[in-house]
Amino acid sequence: MGGRLDGQVALVTGAARGQGRAHCLRMASEGADIIAVDLAAPLPDAVPYESATPDDLAETRRLVEETGRTIITAQADVRDLDALRAIVDDGVAQLGKLTAVIANAGICIPVIWDQTSPQLFDDVIGVNVRGVWNTVMASAQHVIDSGGGSIILISSYAGKKVQPFMVPYTTSKHAVTGMTRAFAAELGQYNVRVNSIHPGGVATPMGGGDMVAELERTGASNPKLNLMATTFTEQTYAEPEEIAAVAAFLASDDSKFMTSEHLSVDGGSQYF
Repeated sequence: MGGRLDGQVALVTGAARGQGRAHCLRMASEGADIIAVDLAAPLPDAVPYESATPDDLAETRRLVEETGRTIITAQADVRDLDALRAIVDDGVAQLGKLTAVIANAGICIPVIWDQTSPQLFDDVIGVNVRGVWNTVMASAQHVIDSGGGSIILISSYAGKKVQPFMVPYTTSKHAVTGMTRAFAAELGQYNVRVNSIHPGGVATPMGGGDMVAELERTGASNPKLNLMATTFTEQTYAEPEEIAAVAAFLASDDSKFMTSEHLSVDGGSQYF
């Protein structure tokens, strides 16, 4: 593998582990240099799984460097637009350009509708919506200045249908779907394509900690809704690398006439 993304520079948020690390490695394996950003610090209190750490981000750096590509890593909260702008500006100054963006950072909190606090709602919307918007705002002009490229927003199955027992998360991921269309419309004149990816379940650390217990607890409140995410295939969840493969396709010239599209990687569960 290699060569399809030769000469590209890609920004990836949420890069310390899981899908973000997979995006970094796939893009690098195909020839891109990487600007990798992650909070790598404690997540909001209601998040039921462990936070990524600086060591996780350092491991992403090590693995990318093993491919022979250059990687710049930085810690930042995607809710902080000024911090993101500083990181992206510095990365472009070092690497010369920016041609691809993968807005991957996000959080997921299972919660029954009437147990949702204003703080929990704000935390999810802040990371999953404002954080994605900030990522585009910090990077889009650099992509334009590089002659165009691809911006990829990571939404979810929940951005097309419903993720039961997650009103804030479902709201946030539908917002990312709409944001994809809105940015695609305005950035198209600059040869910048904007598409979204919609994973179903993915085997990442987001499923660790107390996440399974919380899914079981919330699911018990209305068990029939638990069937909504059933896949058509024998495979019931994706590996992070399967999502990264779709992102690499969207970053490449293989998808050069695709924009404002919403690609599902969910085994058909959006239609069940």
